[in-house]
Amino acid sequence: MYKYFPHTEEEIQEMLKIIGVNSLEELYAEIPDELKIKHELNITSAKSEMEVRKELQDLAEANITPICFAGAGAYDHYQPSIIPYIASRSEFSTSYTPYQAEISQGTLAYIFEYQTMMARLTGMEVSNASMYDGATATAEAMMMCVHTTRKKNTVLISDTFAPNTLRVVETYANFHNVNLERIPAIHGVTNKEFLAERLQKEDIAGVIVAQPNYYGIIEDFSGYAELCHSHKALFVINSIASALGVLKTPGEWGADIACGDAQSLGFPLNFGGPYIGYICTKKEHVRKMPGRLVGATTDANGQRCFVLTLQAREQHIRREKATSNICTAQGVMCLYVAIYLSLMGEKGLREVNEQSYAGAHYLHDKLLKTGKFEQVYDKPFLNEFCLRYKGNVDGFIRESIEKHHIFPGIKVENSENDILIAVTEKRSKEEIDQFLQLIK
Repeated sequence: MYKYFPHTEEEIQEMLKIIGVNSLEELYAEIPDELKIKHELNITSAKSEMEVRKELQDLAEANITPICFAGAGAYDHYQPSIIPYIASRSEFSTSYTPYQAEISQGTLAYIFEYQTMMARLTGMEVSNASMYDGATATAEAMMMCVHTTRKKNTVLISDTFAPNTLRVVETYANFHNVNLERIPAIHGVTNKEFLAERLQKEDIAGVIVAQPNYYGIIEDFSGYAELCHSHKALFVINSIASALGVLKTPGEWGADIACGDAQSLGFPLNFGGPYIGYICTKKEHVRKMPGRLVGATTDANGQRCFVLTLQAREQHIRREKATSNICTAQGVMCLYVAIYLSLMGEKGLREVNEQSYAGAHYLHDKLLKTGKFEQVYDKPFLNEFCLRYKGNVDGFIRESIEKHHIFPGIKVENSENDILIAVTEKRSKEEIDQFLQLIK
């Protein structure tokens, strides 16, 4: 009757009796004593709804949101205000996985639209729905390479990936017995000569590269697909989804699999999540792709409707045979992307990138003129770039946030004073000039 209330003492004793334990202390006896809390928790007494709302509001108002020039995989793009309102409509709020098409048409419809738009955006034939984030999507793309080529167990990944993505992919590789090797970077881009030489051993299942890469550089992948395919290896491109509104698509590069993070398509930064990872591929690889596929058909009355057409997931087959052990997806994230892309369209997405490009190049050139930064890589970039700060970059970032409420960028891992700076369409010229004034 009171399913959300804590268990009574009688219920606790009944459960302990069933598992053959006499007390809670005995149940937790294996936990070291130094890890157990000996004092009362700092929990306030019960309050009314009005009091709770007031306290939460006070906490929220204490937050200071800095002007954000940080990127490195998560970008402060504008979210049209209509998105959360459409997403909250009841027809899109069916619960969990849409196994029963009769009562899940709203969910199936937006997944179908999401898949259609993501396939077009990446230049691929099919899209899944979906992965947790760009890192897990990249790891799953690696597993697709191994599952598709079967007898090959080695995958190459470029050193130009974000370190956090590399760590996730390495974790997957370790526990799935995949031999993951790095392609070294030269002047901030993937070393094509090293790749060509390594492929000669004919043991490579797939090659994974990033576009734009961790340093914001737009790489030239001319000939990569032909090189990989000549050695029967799959070619995978990880892309920042929004950038595909203006950049050459993975499909145009000849990729077999496109993957990455779609946070840039309508999601606020939101303290790190939730975000959404995407995987798109050619039809010939569809049965090795994790996630679900929704298709359009007609019902008995000839009306258009939607159904699950492919779901090679561990709920339906043996776990060791599953294409993936990610057992669900944040469906509402697919809905956000579908609404964002339908609102923006091709023209809007291009405008977002053009404004971001203009702001980033303006800031880049002005920062170099201050004399306090120097160029690290003289390579083409879209809206994110890497510079070297002539000083203590950790102190610079900390002081900029604490004293001036400007988040100036992300320190490059394994570097002393390199910083990644990103500009989106949300950054006005006044904000950029405020950043520059801070430097001066």
